[in-house]
Formats: sequence, structure tokens, C-alpha cells
Amino acid sequence: MQTVLRTLLTALRQGVRCRFCSSGVSCRLCSNGPCRISKKADRGACGINADGMAMRNFLHLNIMGATAYTYHAKEVAMTLKATGKGQTPFTIRDEAKLRDFADKLGFKGGKELPGTEEPPVNELAVKVGDAILEGIHTDSDEALGMVGIFAPESRQKVWRELGILPGGPIEESMDMTTCSMTNIDGDYVSLAKKALRLSIATIYGSLVPLELGQDILFGTPSPHEHEVDLGIIDPEYVNIVANGHEPFIGAALIAAAKKAGNQQKAKDSGAKGLHIIGSIETGQELLQRFEKDDVFVGLTGNWLSIEAALATEGIDVFAMDMNCSPPALGEYQDKYNVTLVSVSKLVAMPGMDRQIAYKPAKVEAQAQELIDLAIANFKKRKAAGLVKNDLNRQKTLTGFSAEAIVSALGGTLDPLLDVIKKGDIKGIVALISCTTLKDSGQDVNTIAIAKELIKRDILVMSAGCGNAALQVAGLTTIDAQELAGGRLKAVCESLGIPPVLSMGTCTDTGRIINIVTAVADALGVDPSQLPVAVTAPEYMEQKATIDGVFALAFGLYTHVAPLAPVGGAPNLVKLLTWDLEGLTGGKLAVETDMVEAADGIEAHIMEKRKALGI
Repeated sequence: MQTVLRTLLTALRQGVRCRFCSSGVSCRLCSNGPCRISKKADRGACGINADGMAMRNFLHLNIMGATAYTYHAKEVAMTLKATGKGQTPFTIRDEAKLRDFADKLGFKGGKELPGTEEPPVNELAVKVGDAILEGIHTDSDEALGMVGIFAPESRQKVWRELGILPGGPIEESMDMTTCSMTNIDGDYVSLAKKALRLSIATIYGSLVPLELGQDILFGTPSPHEHEVDLGIIDPEYVNIVANGHEPFIGAALIAAAKKAGNQQKAKDSGAKGLHIIGSIETGQELLQRFEKDDVFVGLTGNWLSIEAALATEGIDVFAMDMNCSPPALGEYQDKYNVTLVSVSKLVAMPGMDRQIAYKPAKVEAQAQELIDLAIANFKKRKAAGLVKNDLNRQKTLTGFSAEAIVSALGGTLDPLLDVIKKGDIKGIVALISCTTLKDSGQDVNTIAIAKELIKRDILVMSAGCGNAALQVAGLTTIDAQELAGGRLKAVCESLGIPPVLSMGTCTDTGRIINIVTAVADALGVDPSQLPVAVTAPEYMEQKATIDGVFALAFGLYTHVAPLAPVGGAPNLVKLLTWDLEGLTGGKLAVETDMVEAADGIEAHIMEKRKALGI
């Protein structure tokens, strides 16, 4: 309660801020220049009020996040189809998941009758890829089929009654972009409902199918030990870093780098060999699915670690896919003897002129081209003098998919439900965050709140750039059990798991939602009734905003820091922090003090436990 009231008061004291520079009042749409809010009328030049302006700007951020996730989902679908047609070096690594997904989509993934043959795997891959694309483009006047397949019926009922049961994310994004133009929809309640609608379309139309598709292609994650932090960069090797949010180029690089011919080429150039290294979410995708070996050596860190990684002067090719490559990196090529390469048609920056845009049917040749560039770069880097790297490296335990968690519990959720009911685990918090320098140093808030939560016997599931923060901090190791409260520590010791479960990337929001859904179904309750919460202690990116809005639509207590760009919009703040709970069960809490944020989360969890009688 105190957190919610503090949020409201803080927001009311602030003016509506430009969503780009946070330093002025602007709706970014009016052709008459910046809107100036009249103290008397509280309206912009076009007549829109502060609540409408703030929600419209916030919806713009949501749209960018939704379309970025959907672009990724499209790439997965196209890669599935190309693999099914034999056009890529990839194979179907999780056939059982492919057949199960096909069954859910209405195809016959397995035998129809005893004695009949199962449909060919490659044929199913093409069909599933087509179904993902079809779902993405479901008309906004129709209900998205993936919602019916994966969302709890109790949630579907709520969304149906609110009129926010969506179509596909592309069609919904088109509607939302159009309605948020000047002089179309200026009603903050209408715009807020549309944001909720778009978030549901994004999770079930993009995130859930893309993660299933990637599991099918590259394997469903299972727990294994790996290494993270900048110390994994050995300057005596040819080093290629795969950066971004998609695993395709990275997976192809790992396969190509394991060829004896490429290792020999690297050694002939004067290197000890050839290493592939992950960075941010692309690195997390690889880290979850590929064991550490003498080729794939781990993850450097999150996006704020990129410049530091380049500054080690140990990287030969920095390959950038669709997301999270800062635009100033071009300035560092000559300074740090690195070759920057865009591997996505989306990525460009001043000073970078190499682009090898990912195409599924060309990825094997593209990986080889990157390796040849890296070997050529190593020769120049060696001639300039190799720089010793004595930086830190940290072990991590990663790969906690839903299937892996159930497996660790003996094949059923019952042991988890039992320890929650007994209070050995008070509740579960999904930490799905970016990293930002606002309000604190890099990852300071993320590490602080995770430590506070596990100390209070609350299990943390981490994803996104915040996951890298916790990995580098050592919180995803068995040793971190010592930082947990006594009861959580005992549970972790009995299961052989850390108190923070490393679940991957921001796209794994869909994976975490499926776990919450499974727990709710097992207990026979709606997700909003569970002792579960979400925290994004250093949210920044547009993707994070659509994730946060979905958490509210799903009925979850959602802590964020810093303040979302809705300050100065009193009715909108009240809707998000107070009124929404009576509609979806979700509540937004803003708190920059991580101890107080943990207080609010724990109080919420205990309230839900009491209501469930546990």
C-alpha cells in the first residue's frame, strides 16, 4: 500500500516528460512544435490532456517492443521452414516438442492410430513455421488462436469481458500505430486497454511461439555450468562475438568453428585456435543450449558491457543481429582493432560498412565469411601487439527451462507446490529486466533486489540483461545458496539448484509465463491469485514496456524502476497503480529503493498466501 501511494505522489509531482530526452513536455506528434501544458487547462495544443498524451506516448513504446519481438518470431518461423526444406545447416533438435506443438496447432504431430506412421519431422517443421506466420497476421477482428491454446481459461474470460482479447501482433500493431496518431484516439482509458490488448497479442503471438520454435531448432535448455564475464576473452585466440537477440548466426558460427579446417586456419594465422563468444541476449540463447567447450567459451555480459568487451582489444569480429548494438560502436573499430559486422538488415551505425544480413538458406556460407574476416583481423591485431586480459570470469548454472525445472522436481510440479504451501518458498518473482545507468550504477539495483528477495525465502527466476547481471554477480551458482534464507536454502540444497534460476533472455518472458500458467492450473486458481510477482529493477528498452504491460494484463504485481513515462498524468497513474487491480488483478509499483521494493513484493506475496490459506 505504501509503495503504491508513494508511486502516485511521486508521479503527481512530476511533469509530463518527453519520452526521448526526459527534459521537456512534448507529445511528439503535433506539427505546431512541442505541446505546452497549460496550468489551467492541462491540455496540449491539439487539445489532448495530460493523461491521453502520456498514455499515447507510452503506447508508442509498446508498439516498438511488440514489433521487435514479432520480427524475431518471423525470423524463427522462416528458419523453421527453411530447415524443414533442408536449406540450412540446422536440424530439428527437439522432435518431441515439434510434434507436441503441431498437435496443439491442430496438426497431427504423432501417430493417429496404432500402427500408423508419424508425419515426417521436416514436413511438420514447415507446417509449424507457416502456422506461426499465420498467427502473427491474424486479423484484429478475430481471436488469436495461440491465446486459446496457451492462456489460462480464467485469464481469457477476464480479457474477453474487458474487450481486449486480441488478434495477431502485426495486425494489432497496425491498429495501435494508426489509432495513436494525432486526432484519432486521445482517451487514456481506451489507449490503455489497447496497450493491454497489444501485450497479449505479443506474448502469445510472438514470444511463446518463437521460444518453442528455437527449442525445436536448437534444443530445449537443460541445466549445465558455463562461464561469463570479460575474462573469457583470450586475446591469443581468434575471437568472434555474436551479439544481439537471435541465436541463428551464433549457432551457425559454433558449428562452423568446430570444423577442423577452420581451427587450422586460425592456428596458421598465429592464433591458438578459434573461439565463439556470446554477448547479451544472443549469448544467453546460446548459453542455455550449448555446453562450454574449446569452441564456445561463454558470455561476456549485458549490453552495458559491450564497450568494455571491445576495449579488451581481444575481439576480432563483433557480429550484430537485430537488437542492442549501441550506435557509437563504429568509433571503436580502429581504436580497438576489431571488425564490426551487421548480420541483420535492421542494424546500421556510423563508421560501420560491413553487412552480412542473415538469411536462413545462406547462413552456413555467412558463418564462414565471418570466420574468414575474423582470421584476417587477428593477423592485424597480432601485428599491433596482443593485449593481455586478466579480467574476471565467473561460473554460472544456466538452462532452467520449464521442462528442466519439472525434471529437477522428479517429473511433476508437486514438490514445488508442496514447498510453496509449507512456506519453505514464500513465493516466486520473475526478474525480467534490462540494465541502465539511471538511478544507480550498472546492475546495482538488479543485484540488490535479487539478494533481498532470496534472503526472504523468495525464489527468483531471471531473464534478460538482468539475468547477465546476476550471472556475473555469482547469484546463479550453487554457492549462492549461502545468500538465501534458511528455508529457501534448504530447498535449493535438496534439489541442487541456485536460489536464482537463470532462464535466459527477455524473450523467455513467454517461457516464464507458461511456468506460472502450469502452477496456476495445478492449483486450480487464476494466475492473479498466486504468490507471484514481477520485477524490472532497471527496465529501459521498448521491449521491456510491452513485457510489463502484459504482466499487468496477466494479473501480476509488477515492480519497475525507474518511473515509467507517465508522470504528470494523475488519472493514468491512478489507473495503473490502483484501479487496474480491480480489472485484471495486476498492479504497477514504482520504487527505486530496492529494500522498499522488496518489502512491497513480499507484502503482496504474503497477502496472496493468506488468501489461498497457505
